[in-house]
Amino acid sequence: MLVIKPIDEKLKKKVIDFIIHNWGLPIMVSKGKVHSMDKLPGYVAIVDNDIKGLITYNIDNEECEIVSLDSLIENQGIGSKLLECVIHKAKEQECKRIWLITTNDNTRAIRFYQKRGFNMVALYVNAVQEARKIKPEIPLYGYDNIPILHEIEFEIKL
Repeated sequence: MLVIKPIDEKLKKKVIDFIIHNWGLPIMVSKGKVHSMDKLPGYVAIVDNDIKGLITYNIDNEECEIVSLDSLIENQGIGSKLLECVIHKAKEQECKRIWLITTNDNTRAIRFYQKRGFNMVALYVNAVQEARKIKPEIPLYGYDNIPILHEIEFEIKL
């Protein structure tokens, strides 16, 4: 059975292990900003006592940035449920928009967010080269062996 919970101290170690397993390091770089994912608020999707999905976010100046979204079980609604939790939280905090960065290779994410009403609002050409200066672990090639070069910004107005 799927359970969605906010990240709390009891879940912290499992969340950090999940982040390291899926991202290598607990840092994410977006638009040149470094996020410590292990220190951000978020929600987990738990199935049979194991984390199967995670979303982290940062609220600042009436804007909510989705820093990461991972679902280990695709097409089961986990990503959508996690996203709904953040949308609800952003509305509670009176945010004006929710935004995120993904990379040009991540066609699944590009499709996922557009299907949920997010608009592509900016393309940061060759931004990943700069991000690699901060986080050299970012691979050169991503999904479907597509070179990871650019950051794409999506947003939804609230």
